[in-house]
Amino acid sequence: MSDMNSGGTGTGAARGGGTDVIVIGGGTGGYSTALRAASLGLRVVLAERDLVGGTCLHRGCIPSKAMLHAAELVDGIAEARERWGVKATLDSVDWGALTATRDDIVTRNHRGVEGHLERAGVRVVRGSARLTGPRSVYIEAPDGGEFTARRGIVLATGSRPRLLPGLVPDGRTVVTSDDALFAPGLPDSVLVLGGGAIGVEYASFHRSMGARVTLVEAAGRLLPLEDEDVSRHLARGLKKRGITVRTDSTLAGAEVTGSGVRATVRTRGGEETVEAERLLVAVGRVPVTDGLDLAAAGLATDARGFVPPADWSRLETAVPGIHVVGDLLPPPSPGLAHASFAEGLLVAETLAGVPSRPVDHATVPRVTYSSPQTASVGLTEAEARARGLEVRVNTMPLTAVAKGMVHGQGGIVKVVAAADGAGGEATGAVLGVHLVGPHVSEMIAESQLIVAWDAEPSDVAQHIHAHPTLSEAVGEAFLTLAGRGLHQH
Repeated sequence: MSDMNSGGTGTGAARGGGTDVIVIGGGTGGYSTALRAASLGLRVVLAERDLVGGTCLHRGCIPSKAMLHAAELVDGIAEARERWGVKATLDSVDWGALTATRDDIVTRNHRGVEGHLERAGVRVVRGSARLTGPRSVYIEAPDGGEFTARRGIVLATGSRPRLLPGLVPDGRTVVTSDDALFAPGLPDSVLVLGGGAIGVEYASFHRSMGARVTLVEAAGRLLPLEDEDVSRHLARGLKKRGITVRTDSTLAGAEVTGSGVRATVRTRGGEETVEAERLLVAVGRVPVTDGLDLAAAGLATDARGFVPPADWSRLETAVPGIHVVGDLLPPPSPGLAHASFAEGLLVAETLAGVPSRPVDHATVPRVTYSSPQTASVGLTEAEARARGLEVRVNTMPLTAVAKGMVHGQGGIVKVVAAADGAGGEATGAVLGVHLVGPHVSEMIAESQLIVAWDAEPSDVAQHIHAHPTLSEAVGEAFLTLAGRGLHQH
């Protein structure tokens, strides 16, 4: 490792001459690749122009879920008072204290990642990197220069929020999902553009904090990539909380005023004016490849800006030795942090010559941390039928079990299984599981294993779920599909 940690003398090429793997980008996909490669004995250089941890740690997953936990506590006060007779009141939200706790969580996680990289012997070079060839990278940094990778290069530069023409984010009145949590104070009203997972989570958070919220989605339903029943139950839950939901709707125009934003929303019923203190743009994300100079290595993006692999089993591009992980990958990679961890492990093991199974993107769980939450894995009912599969479906309300009644937030468990037997019995593999309700983000792991291992309803039905728990509803759904149900729905 001495060649990676030498002093300031010599050229970058000399300092990097013993490098096995160069990782460009220190987000979840990048640092997981670096850590796994180092654990396998490879000498790794990780280039990151900002902070290791990437968007997920610093602007996305971690800070947003910290804030959503605070929102859950606020909602709990209202529930205690209105449902349980606990005479609790909410005096105010100390925004400074709330954000300080959030930032402390992020900081401690960031230090943890840095510590892991240091202990693993990964050399982190803080600067912008660009390709100079199929095995070489130039890093613009005081301790940078030209580096050559013996085994390969990994592209892990992530994504940024997609912007709308004519809307210039200012971090205060017009904000993106990257800076929404860091805008000053809590607004009294918010217009959220985008009904995907990010937009739904921000709409949920601001409503919990007392804001008047309008959520606009261009597709015909919220979470358009999820099962239709998930979208329907989610929309019902958000509307019950007082969020105005507009689907099949688009932004026709917006202007910044002295008090916020005045927007024209084109809906199925015509145009309506929405005034809000803040406009939050959450219409998706786009890959970050600017400055990489892909052409220098013989690479190019596709029409959507992704860097497609030529070999999905190794996530290797058309240029041998250059691999891609994370948000640079096109579908079927879902662009989720936990998927990029798995992708990083696969690439690191591939570069080390260690046998590794390809990532099964079809069994990556999808979670929306709103109130109510959603969690899914596998095929939706519509996707299964579109593939020509004969299916049997069971939808179980969470309130069919006692713990669901205790929580009192509604929700469903929906199971989609192959119907291979005579009479339509669900004797084939479980194709998908879809959950809506409280804490379902913590319940999806079981279903991930069920789908990934091609289990059948009868396989699951023989296992006992603890009573009383929300997961009993999952068990009941499989009992019904196996012909052993006690509560038929």
